[in-house]
Amino acid sequence: MSSLISTLGMRKLLLTPLIILLLGCFTVTAQNSMVITADQPQSTISEHIYGQFSEHLGTGMYGGLWVGEDSEIPNTDGFRNDVIKALKELQVPNLRWPGGCFADEYNWRDGIGPRDERPVRINTHWGMVEEKNQVGTHEFMRLTELIDTEPYISANVGSGTPREMANWIEYMTFDGNSTLANLRRENGQEEAWEVKFWGIGNESWGCGGNMQPDYYADLFRRYATFAKDYSGNELYKIASGFSNENYGWTETVVEEAGAHMDAISLHYYTLPTGDWGNKGPSKDFGEDMYFSTLKRGLRMDEFVTQHSNRLDKFDPEKRITLAVDEWGVWTDPLEGTNPGFLQQQNSIRDALVASTTLDILNKHSDRVRIGNIAQTVNVLQAMVLTDGEQMLKTPTYHVFDFYTVHHNTKLLPLHLDAEQYEYEGENIPSISATASKSDDGTVNLTVTNLHASETKEVTADIRGVDLSSVSNARLLTGDAVDAINTFDNPDNVSPTDFNDYTLDGNNLTLRIPSKSVIVLRIN
Repeated sequence: MSSLISTLGMRKLLLTPLIILLLGCFTVTAQNSMVITADQPQSTISEHIYGQFSEHLGTGMYGGLWVGEDSEIPNTDGFRNDVIKALKELQVPNLRWPGGCFADEYNWRDGIGPRDERPVRINTHWGMVEEKNQVGTHEFMRLTELIDTEPYISANVGSGTPREMANWIEYMTFDGNSTLANLRRENGQEEAWEVKFWGIGNESWGCGGNMQPDYYADLFRRYATFAKDYSGNELYKIASGFSNENYGWTETVVEEAGAHMDAISLHYYTLPTGDWGNKGPSKDFGEDMYFSTLKRGLRMDEFVTQHSNRLDKFDPEKRITLAVDEWGVWTDPLEGTNPGFLQQQNSIRDALVASTTLDILNKHSDRVRIGNIAQTVNVLQAMVLTDGEQMLKTPTYHVFDFYTVHHNTKLLPLHLDAEQYEYEGENIPSISATASKSDDGTVNLTVTNLHASETKEVTADIRGVDLSSVSNARLLTGDAVDAINTFDNPDNVSPTDFNDYTLDGNNLTLRIPSKSVIVLRIN
């Protein structure tokens, strides 16, 4: 090639198609680079983005969290000690309960008083099984104490009444002398609880009542009027928003009732196939289901952006939170299980959907300040799975553990140029990341390599701070795109130390294995 260039005399012929073709014969490795501006912190990444969701669904509550005081499984006041320990270590900021769809058929009075006297209902949404109401208000509030989290209560709007909700609020939060407050005391709780987060309706457009947006907006205003603050407990009222790209609901409800709400929800579930009738498997799949799931998961950015744009129209000051309080991977149920129990496995693929989703929510933390993955135990994209006395942590659990470094930190501007991960004519960015800054000046970085088979080198130019060392660097990956943890091999997908990096001044170079996520702190 050099003789040819010499013959042509360099000149402008360097830009001719011939030379470009010749240069193309040489392998050039594309670069993944990011610039992090560490001295220009932005919005706070609220810890509440990392909330959990525990509905009365399948074995999510009964068997997963609650086993009863008389169980041979070690427990505290009926709740499994192994699950309590795991969730407490995860620093869960809030726990949403009792639903979900279940919330709009739940009467809180069914769950108070002696457990052997509580009524038995039918859980019509999830498997048509008996609901014995063994876990009610007092039990749930005890659970929040055990795992050191804030309660997020979903009130019954679909089949309930404003009075029913108002009475529940008074029962829980009034510290004075009233019949309802005294009833709480008779049932064993002397002091009023602090319960800030209240969802007024859930999926009111669907399982929560099949309402139209104008009707729900009026109904929300009515319910919100009777949701009172007692004894210094200030309610944070969360309206029922829509899912996916249904932006008209958000616009109508916020325009007509925005002054009465603190937040409006957004739900989005990632289906591997995009087909509710055939969602795809949670195990034993190949790169096709791996890629399609990741690609669909990344659509969260589109939905958050567009719903936020509607909020900006009526709330430019960003007072109203966009609460992404149901999200996660939803697959076909495991073979041989009750389809109404929504039991599925949890793979490294799902963990990467979690990391990329959290990156998206962090990026929008000026508007998104609450989030709840679905769900905590045994249901959908769970943190832990149980089987009798056994318990394991899923790959998604470890992602949430990694991302605790971002709780209540400042989002840092991050400009990312990433290679594309191409599969059968489609492509997605191969790299996703979040950078944040702690109060002590530490820069926290999580980076995900989505590519199924290629290690990626990522260079980071971290500006505006003096850096000296990297600490607490960890890696989560799997040996296959469908790698899972099982009760026979509970640590198959688990964190390891990450050492494949170099820090030279303010330049950090990372060599990240395929299908993996890393976390590190830069001091």
